[in-house]
Amino acid sequence: MKSIALLLTLIIGFGTVSMAQTKKELQKVTINTPTVQCETCKKKIEDFLSKEDGVETVVVDYKRKQTKVTFHSDRTNIENIKTAIANVGYDADDIAANEESYQKLPKCCKKPEDGGGMKKN
Repeated sequence: MKSIALLLTLIIGFGTVSMAQTKKELQKVTINTPTVQCETCKKKIEDFLSKEDGVETVVVDYKRKQTKVTFHSDRTNIENIKTAIANVGYDADDIAANEESYQKLPKCCKKPEDGGGMKKN
């Protein structure tokens, strides 16, 4: 009976330690995404990044032109995340959008100077 209680205590202890280590590895960053225009942009980035290894949460605020990402720092890093955003077709901080991906975006997601953007009422 004592060995079962000791075994359960050890299991709970190891579980608590491993959970504490996981929380330390989570990082939150805010990336400027100045070329996001609309809900379609938001959905494209959130869907793409949610499939990236190590990314926990993604929230795109197209009105503020920011993307907030929570990720596991032992599985990815901020540069990989910015590159992923650029590969979808959007600028991310100092990384320019992949031109080929940008050209494939719907018209509403393109920059106003390229004839895109949302129509003003």
